[in-house]
Amino acid sequence: MSAEVQTKQAVMEMALESKDKKQNNQPMDGSAVLIQGLKDQGVEVIFGYPGGAVLPIYDALYKDPIPHVLARHEQGAIHAAEGYARVSGKPGVVIATSGPGATNLVTGITDAMMDSLPLVVFTGQVASTVIGTDAFQEADVIGITQPITKHNYQVQDVADLPRIIKEAFHIASTGRRGPVVVDIPKNVATEIFVTEEERNAEVYLPGYQPTTTPNYLQIQKAAEAIRFARKPLILAGAGVLHGQAMEELKTLVETKRIPVTNTLLGLGGIAGDHEYFLGMAGMHGTYTANMAISECDVLINIGARFDDRLTGNLESFAPHAKIIHIDIDPAEIGKNVPTDIPIVADSKEALKALLNQEFQAPDTEEWFGYLKDLQEEAPLWYNTDEHEVLPQEAIQMIHRITEGDAIVTTDVGQHQMWAAQYYSLNNPDHWVTSGGLGTMGFGFPAAIGAQIAKPNERVIAIVGDGGFQMTAQELSLLQEMRIPVKVVILNNGALGMVRQWQETFYDERYSQSLIPVQPDFVKLAEAYDLKGYRITKKEDAEQIFREALLSDEPVLIDCRVKMLENVYPMVAPGKGLQDMIGVKSK
Repeated sequence: MSAEVQTKQAVMEMALESKDKKQNNQPMDGSAVLIQGLKDQGVEVIFGYPGGAVLPIYDALYKDPIPHVLARHEQGAIHAAEGYARVSGKPGVVIATSGPGATNLVTGITDAMMDSLPLVVFTGQVASTVIGTDAFQEADVIGITQPITKHNYQVQDVADLPRIIKEAFHIASTGRRGPVVVDIPKNVATEIFVTEEERNAEVYLPGYQPTTTPNYLQIQKAAEAIRFARKPLILAGAGVLHGQAMEELKTLVETKRIPVTNTLLGLGGIAGDHEYFLGMAGMHGTYTANMAISECDVLINIGARFDDRLTGNLESFAPHAKIIHIDIDPAEIGKNVPTDIPIVADSKEALKALLNQEFQAPDTEEWFGYLKDLQEEAPLWYNTDEHEVLPQEAIQMIHRITEGDAIVTTDVGQHQMWAAQYYSLNNPDHWVTSGGLGTMGFGFPAAIGAQIAKPNERVIAIVGDGGFQMTAQELSLLQEMRIPVKVVILNNGALGMVRQWQETFYDERYSQSLIPVQPDFVKLAEAYDLKGYRITKKEDAEQIFREALLSDEPVLIDCRVKMLENVYPMVAPGKGLQDMIGVKSK
């Protein structure tokens, strides 16, 4: 049996070691109700870390198991749950104790909120009788998480728990998806559940009714605008992937002959080698994609929120374009960029409705020819080095060896941008990165969650030497659970993007961005009983990558790359997309 197939089996075996089963006639307390509620929701795996306030819940889990991943830090647990949610489409489930356990989840909760990832997070809380007294390991979880969640609850009565569980999963996974926190005081977890009335109740939330079907008149207006466009452009964001609208997008692009660009989080929404794809847009996007936005006359935004890393200076963003914005979250439409034709709907439903209009395709031959010429004249580029491994070359080697068929996760920074630029994605839901929050330490645990969700896929965590050290302790999971994640550290001995900005905008004053002392990453891998590789010579790189990446086992690769290499092209802060630096013409 392959290591990939063993991954999920290993999770199951660990959860089922306990022989103690809940007796059918035994009264259920709040903890047992919670575990049963998770099973009713089809939860396949829990990511968590126990502590005093959740001991009753973990005792119930011992008696009535669900596969559980014991992370080595709560941050690792929640980032793993994000990776699981991103590639599976199912809510990631997290359990942590009160106080520091809950507060250690805050970064991951915020990250999921920014990137629209469905999580249901259960936090323990001190007994309701001592809430507000600064009891041991007490923290105001509701107050802390209210701004960074889609919704949150504090359970006051065990009778409410079945309803709250159903509502939490419903809210997390519908509309614009996101994290929901359920805070459970310890006494509620131990109270006896005496009523069955709520067990089978349907979710009823009259104040929460996301709009999924588009307004017909707005669809007609969009079709008319596209029909008469001469320079139309599709901007496809993560909403295409969340709505599973990839086929509809491809059909729209091909039948109407409209060029398309992706946001960072939208990569994979259309094949990276599609003839109408212009590359990623934004701060480190391609010159062609950014010039297309700057010169288009109709911009069709599907599921992107017009964030600042995409738009650059708003005053010069798409200055000639009529803006069509399709988004399931009405709060995003018109928030940053004035919208001419707003369409509040699920991306799949909106595109289906637009395609049903059967309108004449615009004449884009001249426009598309112009953009193809730009692609030829100003491609992505880097200067090769005779001796040192270039990070761009490393990404291209990984792509060549895997034939582009891998789930890739990243942290934030230079390695993230190089991966986005040079690892061409032809499959949807194979790109897992921290976009909105830009979280260091995200990539490696997210890869663990992605591998658990897709045990038969190859999963590669491409990380920097700085971010990896924030969650490196999760290496223990790879051996313990037989998770065959491949960790590639693009090691430039620096906080790369910080160093690049200090070089470019702060006259090379490298204030606390260089990392002169690092662990021996190969020995660190070996300490966890994992295979470690080191790449220091350019001539050895391809052979080492091939051996490591094609292995069935978890591996770590410390790839030493050129320290002073920068990510280009780039839109400087405060500048418009048309004002890129580092553009090199043939």
